[in-house]
Amino acid sequence: MSLFLGVAIYVILWWLSFFVMLPLGAQSPYEGDEATVPGVERGAPKVANLGRKALWAAGIAAVLWLFVAWGVSVDLIGMRR
Repeated sequence: MSLFLGVAIYVILWWLSFFVMLPLGAQSPYEGDEATVPGVERGAPKVANLGRKALWAAGIAAVLWLFVAWGVSVDLIGMRR
C-alpha cells in the first residue's frame, strides 16, 4: 500500500468514526426540559465534547486502519497491480 493510499484510507476511516460518534452522549436542553435563551436552537447539544470525540475517532480509525493494512499486506484485499 502506498503512503498516499494509506493516508487516504485513514482519513476516510477517521471521518466515518467521527460522524458515528457525534450523536453519542449529546443531550439538548429540550431533551432535559431546561429553559433556553431565546434565539438558541432547541436541538443544539448543551456540551458537544468535540475534542474528546475527535480523539476517540482517531483511536478507532487507527485500529481499523491496522486491520485494513493487514488485509492488504496478506492480499486479503487485492490492491496490488
